[in-house]
Amino acid sequence: MAKNLVISGDYKGASVSLAWFGGVKIGGIKLDKLNVDNYEIIDEKSRKSATSAVGRAAVGSFLLGPVGLLAGLSAKSKGTHIIAIYFKNGMKSLIEVDDDIKKQLVTSLF
Repeated sequence: MAKNLVISGDYKGASVSLAWFGGVKIGGIKLDKLNVDNYEIIDEKSRKSATSAVGRAAVGSFLLGPVGLLAGLSAKSKGTHIIAIYFKNGMKSLIEVDDDIKKQLVTSLF
């Protein structure tokens, strides 16, 4: 599960959250085009690996037949994303966020 936290750089330890009226914020600082120069998605890792999906499918198939096989393969996963944020004032932060925050951040900085 993602920490939704600044893990390195400026604002280290500050929480990363969805803003009330859209967008994302680090502590009280809204991440928008006015103060963010650029961002870079560094790494993406998923809680669910292909191996665990195959394992769940095998167990599901054994216990419930073909329906169990499909249920095991179709399990949803929630990702953890590492993103570097470069501010216009020269500061920079490395954040770890979940899928929802990543989607909102990319949308608001497009």
